[in-house]
Amino acid sequence: MAQTKKMDESAFAKIVKEFNAVGELIRARQDEKQAIIDQFRSESKRFFFGKISERTLASSVGKTNKELQKLDGEIRTQIAKAGDLANQARKFISAQSPKTFRAKISGVSRTGARKKVSRRRKVVRRKPARRKPVAKKKVVKRKVVRRKPARRKPVAKKKKAAKKRKK
Repeated sequence: MAQTKKMDESAFAKIVKEFNAVGELIRARQDEKQAIIDQFRSESKRFFFGKISERTLASSVGKTNKELQKLDGEIRTQIAKAGDLANQARKFISAQSPKTFRAKISGVSRTGARKKVSRRRKVVRRKPARRKPVAKKKVVKRKVVRRKPARRKPVAKKKKAAKKRKK
């Protein structure tokens, strides 16, 4: 007798329930984070208006940053957990692919019930490419051409002209 696949609804419901719980936990951590940010904003306003000292605000900065980092880590962990649950649900659902049946005069028969043939790709291993040897650089000695120094004007004339101006 031909039978169709039947999904285990209780197992799938369990996965969905866990997924919802993780989503709610992420949202709760985000709300906590927002509350911490709002609290720090109010403290910085109090400092601005001179109600608390800079030292108090500085200690609050360190505490706030630690809390924010802790919550970020928890949120990332829960996101990873949600991804794992989603993959688990996807595998569970994909296993429910339908079997194909055909109705004939003689009765119902299953089609496509052939053995699965492994269609593995043949792995072609390549040899690593060899590097070409580095050619040695030719050292070329250049002839040093000495230039003649530029002609300088006699300095004595300038001094005489400067002395005449002073007088």
